Amino acid sequence: MDAVKSWFHQNQALVYFLIAQATAILFAVGSIIAYSAQLETRVHTMEIRGSPHLAVIDNRIAVLEAQIKENAARIDRVVEVMTRELNKPRQ
Repeated sequence: MDAVKSWFHQNQALVYFLIAQATAILFAVGSIIAYSAQLETRVHTMEIRGSPHLAVIDNRIAVLEAQIKENAARIDRVVEVMTRELNKPRQ
């Protein structure tokens, strides 16, 4: 027991630093969990009540999907033109 007391007195600053560090890490983890829970609550509320921003985002997504389909058709056409000569038999 005297050895433990002696070691504690010699390393008192280290022990207090480690305790403070563990407390800070636990506080950080708790803060992250609280923030993520609050964020999840906000998202859930927006999904239930709706939001004008969601309508704008849905419209943008629809426009982007249409542009992607148009671009895919154009790319297919470019590939067809570029590879047309490859399909001809050599003379």
